[in-house]
Amino acid sequence: MPATKVKQQKIFVLDTSVIIYNHNAINTFEENDVAIPITVFEELDNFKKGNDIKNYEAREFIRFMDKVSGKTSMKNWRKLNGPGKGRFKVLMDEKSNPDACEIFGGDKPDHRILNAALKLATENPEKKVILVSKDVNLRLKAKSLSLQAEDYETGKIKDVESLYTGKTNLEEVAAEAIDKLYQHGWCMPDEIGLKTVIPNHYFVLKSPKNSTLAFYNPITARIERIEKQAISRIMPRNAEQVFALHALLNPEVKLVSIQGIAGTGKTLLALAAAWEQRRSYKQVYLARPIVPLSNKDIGYLPGDIKSKLNPYMEPLWDNLKFIQNQYGEEDKEYKRITEAIEKEKLVITPLAYIRGRSISNVIFIVDEAQNLTPHEVKTIITRAGENTKIIFTGDIFQIDTPYLDAHSNGLSYLIDKIKHHSIYAHIRLEKGERSELANLANELL
Repeated sequence: MPATKVKQQKIFVLDTSVIIYNHNAINTFEENDVAIPITVFEELDNFKKGNDIKNYEAREFIRFMDKVSGKTSMKNWRKLNGPGKGRFKVLMDEKSNPDACEIFGGDKPDHRILNAALKLATENPEKKVILVSKDVNLRLKAKSLSLQAEDYETGKIKDVESLYTGKTNLEEVAAEAIDKLYQHGWCMPDEIGLKTVIPNHYFVLKSPKNSTLAFYNPITARIERIEKQAISRIMPRNAEQVFALHALLNPEVKLVSIQGIAGTGKTLLALAAAWEQRRSYKQVYLARPIVPLSNKDIGYLPGDIKSKLNPYMEPLWDNLKFIQNQYGEEDKEYKRITEAIEKEKLVITPLAYIRGRSISNVIFIVDEAQNLTPHEVKTIITRAGENTKIIFTGDIFQIDTPYLDAHSNGLSYLIDKIKHHSIYAHIRLEKGERSELANLANELL
């Protein structure tokens, strides 16, 4: 009999960036061992205060480690709780040969973490020691020292180019099926050549004679025709915008995601649809995560908290002003928008100010959702109460947050994981409608 190949045991060394991405990361390495350099705890101590997701993740990890450590030392290997789990320990010795602090210059946290991993690899030559980090530069430094380094892959979407778009073009549909859609408003999936259909999936249907827009209604199990309609005097300019408005206005759909490059109308359509439905909800919230400029905290900006936050919220106010300017200043609808802001029926706010609050009876728009982690997206959705609709908008290729990319951000994760559920709809906007100049930049620059 051939000899059974023994799987080499691994030791994963976690960087701070992994912890603030997912505080439960330590439990995701199966039966392998996990080591945490002491410098990671020092960095987490700086992250534990605040309202951002990184602050929450830091606090949760510290609480978890306090719980599993009990009254014994973490300097020695300890078993993680649960079947199929390995061991963990804290690495106290952060001196190694070669010395990353000396090679790269400066006694920086990243260099001490590198030293801890290098020292562990020297002490365990029979095991594969791997540094896990969301920081690309730290991974490159590790590899330059012949230390294996990997990105944290859990929750990462492998192929974003094939990410669900929410719509399909069918070119050779039977003319009878499209005629039926015009006459009765619906047809069965098999009449357009489909056996299985994703709930709330959208279609551009074409026959040699005519064409129409439609979607699959999971409640009636029918393909139903969609008509173009304006809301707040804003008329959709392409098929994808028609689909987006349909999803946003569909009362049976409680969760919507809209993905697209700058200028495709994501935020404007979401806000216009929310305003159209304001009577069905107690409040309309439009929020976005704050990504400090040049990685600086907002504290360096002058003024009070409102003045500090205004630069980040300005794009949202611009969209609201655009909707308001569809009416004259003496028009009732113009005045209603101003009154809604004054009475906090319509609230534009940083996402950090929403966390911990109840989002029942609310239509809640999360703009720039590509700057959220998968865990943060999950946290927002799990807070939804009765009569709540949540809308995520963003561009997965325009990431402003360190340690996130098109594969690992929360918007990509949401689109990939929830696409087959009846209360969810997604559409990718592809055509820029801001201006001819903006389209030129998107295409050629």
